[in-house]
Amino acid sequence: MATSFASMKSTAIRIPLGFSFSPPPAGHHKSTVVSKSIGALRGQCPAFDTQILPTKLLAGKQRREYLTGESIYSQGDPADAVFYIQSGKVKLTVTSMSGKEAVTAYLPETSFFGEGSLAGQPLRVSSAIALQSSAIVRVEKAVMLDLLHREPEFAKQFLAHALSRNIRMEADLVDHLFNSSEKRLARLLMLMANFGQNSKPIPVIAKISQETLAEMIGTTRSRVSFFLNRFRDLGYIDYNGNGMLIKSSLVSVVLEAEQAS
Repeated sequence: MATSFASMKSTAIRIPLGFSFSPPPAGHHKSTVVSKSIGALRGQCPAFDTQILPTKLLAGKQRREYLTGESIYSQGDPADAVFYIQSGKVKLTVTSMSGKEAVTAYLPETSFFGEGSLAGQPLRVSSAIALQSSAIVRVEKAVMLDLLHREPEFAKQFLAHALSRNIRMEADLVDHLFNSSEKRLARLLMLMANFGQNSKPIPVIAKISQETLAEMIGTTRSRVSFFLNRFRDLGYIDYNGNGMLIKSSLVSVVLEAEQAS
């Protein structure tokens, strides 16, 4: 673990209900934890080269910076483009006719979203919101289709990415149907810290509220607060003023769920 967390004690103050975890300063993402058990987190999307869109596209793309909580597009908007996360994180949400909102996806850096437009989807079926300061590339539908036809290697990567997203969504559905909210939270934290993905793990996760975590796993904020304190007491996570540190040992909670199923 990074030396800045080496002196952390399990007797630290408990995480209060409703607390938002602040991102650590630059340079604190040096922690590298390797676990043979991380393979249990299946369904990760293959990472794209962060320069693939800037180098392949000369026109038809726009890059914009979004602030935390800012809307990228809303449910019901015209589906006329595909989006790519160069940096940051995005969540997708769906709102019912009665106004109830559900989080359907949490997307890390190098993810595409809004690709339903390529399959003839006329309107957005979800809303996309920046979970933290993010750099998003918007690619017009016609330009993206042309790129897929012109660049077989890119098309191959994009297809693998789309299929992996499908696998991830199926895994999320199974997770919600058969696992407890405690195990769903453990799995989500591991995914947010990049464990089990092709990219390097970043155990110190960026700012995200307990309310958002609760929405994503389908439970209450008070239960999320209870489980986070329990994980810290067991030594699976740690916390100080710089953020929340996710340890590879947290995967044991996920493995326990799989072995019990």
